[in-house]
Amino acid sequence: RGAARHLVERLHESCMDPRAVQKERLGQILTQVSGSDFGREHELCAEDTLELFREKVPIRTGEEFEPWFSRIAQGGQGVLTEEPVVSMLETSGTTGPAKLLPVTRSWAKAVADAQTLWRLALVRDSEAMTRGKVLTIVSPGRHGALPSGLPYGSNTGRMQRAQPWLVRMRYPVPYEVHAIEQAEARIYTLLRFALQAPVTSITTANPSTLLLMCRRLQEYRQELSADLKEGTLKRGPAGLLEPEERRRWSRCMLRRPAPKSWKPSEIWNLERLQCWTGGPAPFFLRLLPGAMGADIPVRDVGITASEGFFAIPMEDGQVGALTWLGGHVLEFVDESGEAHWAWQLEEGRSYRLVITTSAGLVRYDMDDVVEVTGHAGEVPLLRFLRRGRNVLNITGEKLTENQVVRAARSVLSDRGVSGFTAGHHLAEVPHIRFAVEGLESAVVREVAGALDRALCETNIEYAQKRDGGRLGPVEVVLLPQGTYARYRQARVSEGAGATQVKDPVIALDEKAWDTLFRSVDSED
Repeated sequence: RGAARHLVERLHESCMDPRAVQKERLGQILTQVSGSDFGREHELCAEDTLELFREKVPIRTGEEFEPWFSRIAQGGQGVLTEEPVVSMLETSGTTGPAKLLPVTRSWAKAVADAQTLWRLALVRDSEAMTRGKVLTIVSPGRHGALPSGLPYGSNTGRMQRAQPWLVRMRYPVPYEVHAIEQAEARIYTLLRFALQAPVTSITTANPSTLLLMCRRLQEYRQELSADLKEGTLKRGPAGLLEPEERRRWSRCMLRRPAPKSWKPSEIWNLERLQCWTGGPAPFFLRLLPGAMGADIPVRDVGITASEGFFAIPMEDGQVGALTWLGGHVLEFVDESGEAHWAWQLEEGRSYRLVITTSAGLVRYDMDDVVEVTGHAGEVPLLRFLRRGRNVLNITGEKLTENQVVRAARSVLSDRGVSGFTAGHHLAEVPHIRFAVEGLESAVVREVAGALDRALCETNIEYAQKRDGGRLGPVEVVLLPQGTYARYRQARVSEGAGATQVKDPVIALDEKAWDTLFRSVDSED
């Protein structure tokens, strides 16, 4: 706490004078960006005012940034920032299997500072959790290396490895376990390590991962019981481990009595759970008490993504996280397309988040929609609502409309289909549901499997969630003949131009699905 005192003071300062903090942060970022290819193209200067900065640089989407990302991935330096790029982050792309984002040391420090503030607020409210181990479930921070030599991997794993040694000491599971390629072997090994430790809190991004952990505890309880009693790691999916991995980790296995109950709250003395609580997360949060065996307090992990850390939850039950202005320059675009600074936002309104970071993402459109739930001083409290433009995202897969169209085209183009719409089906194990008109019932199962494979090929995040069991297989629902004709006619009756009506490719939620296709469930 003492070492982070300057961060706490900076947080207080930003609440009192956010414009001064953002102006200073912009100057620091532009000092690194102005001499890059991007900076020279836009004639950026460290002395630029907030207003002049806006005039020089247009807002761009992630897709529009991809040519710059590609140059960096190929080994180019000085592309978006003069600071060396030390690695790349792999996340779902908009036009290809994956998108690679640059990581610089100053950007990594900005994210770590936000994590420190989040952790301090968490420990302030629950010091009891510090008396045990923190089980974290992340993706590997290193997946491999690019031809240029730059390593690449996931941000959750990168953040875990970047934690102070005092924090890393409290992880009951070796980092290398998160890098096991086979999903069932990975979670079995993770649970085996956790079951021999006094875990007091569990942290992961998505609450669906917590539900998956609860299911696997039940499914593997006999195998885990035997391994615990013998102090081994050899049963169930552990048999899929590479021999060297199994030998190395077997030396770390301790003998422990098997739990009498396999509910997490009865296995461990859990003080807290940490995960997303915004967007579609409430559906899964409602299932957690039953799966965990108790109603354990949940703290949101904040408004964060591979691109940065933007808002920090400060209290349990607080509807909204405190906007963090000490790490990145943040803008908020309203429904009319006008950009606002953080101190100009109105409570109750929603905005699209635009960021400028020290990794060179300058006026980068996150396409995340947030709602202002209140203010702390002059700084807004933000709640994540959803992805912005037609993106299916319930476990972190972020399927774009382009990706859905590409997958559907590859599977349905020669089958006489007259229309399709994709949406989520919410369940303990959610899945993508395709409503299709004009498909023969005899090929429904075959088409569902082909669509599932096509989505895995077009979106790496979807493939990872399927492999890990957080998403179920695609479901295909047959629509009655004439469904899309009736939809188009209804839209024309509401005043839309007949030539402007487009069939809906994505239904963003269950309500939208039911509105579009009220006859689906009755006809299925």
